[in-house]
Amino acid sequence: MGNEMKNLNQQILNFDFEQNFKDQDFYVSKSNEFSFKLFKNWPKWEKNFVNLIGENFSGKSHLVNIFLQNFKGIKISADKITHDFLKEIKIYENIIVEDLLENIDEKLLFTLINTIEQDNKYLIVTSTKSIVDFKFNLNDLNSRAKNFILSAIEKPEDDLMYALILKNLSDRQILIDKKLIDFIIKRINRSYGKISDFIYKIDEISLKRKKPIDFKIIKEALGE
Repeated sequence: MGNEMKNLNQQILNFDFEQNFKDQDFYVSKSNEFSFKLFKNWPKWEKNFVNLIGENFSGKSHLVNIFLQNFKGIKISADKITHDFLKEIKIYENIIVEDLLENIDEKLLFTLINTIEQDNKYLIVTSTKSIVDFKFNLNDLNSRAKNFILSAIEKPEDDLMYALILKNLSDRQILIDKKLIDFIIKRINRSYGKISDFIYKIDEISLKRKKPIDFKIIKEALGE
């Protein structure tokens, strides 16, 4: 089992993905390459405001955490922003606001953006849709939204799906044949959320059955 798992992990490492950011298991592909390079090239940005856009499980938080390990800063969930937080950011150059939603306190967000602009700091906001598509009640906030660099993580293509499935299964000590992963990729919905759901179901089924993954188990996990 030990040698097989080692070979599987070696198979992951043999992908032609650019291993940067201190090898944090962030796989670079066409879908996330723009965001990856943008974060890597801080502070050489055209603007001080970035909106990182992507569906749930697309790797936004992973990329943000790697950014913070390299360049330092402070991170907060959008619904946790307070007046005290606005004072707290004074000592930080990079501020990250995760999971922006429609119910944000618009006045606090507007004040945050103004403070960051005045102090020449950097702001990264993550969301599942573009900040320019938010219909804020504050017109000034809608205007500010247009000043963000938009960096979208697109739906995963085959090579990224392969890497995500292989990596997640190997982390769970689940061995799987390459042809089975190819089978999964052809049949699974092309979304990060569906990949996450599938991994969870495979893990659950394999723990119950205590048997190798085969086509039958995969079809069950896919809901077929």
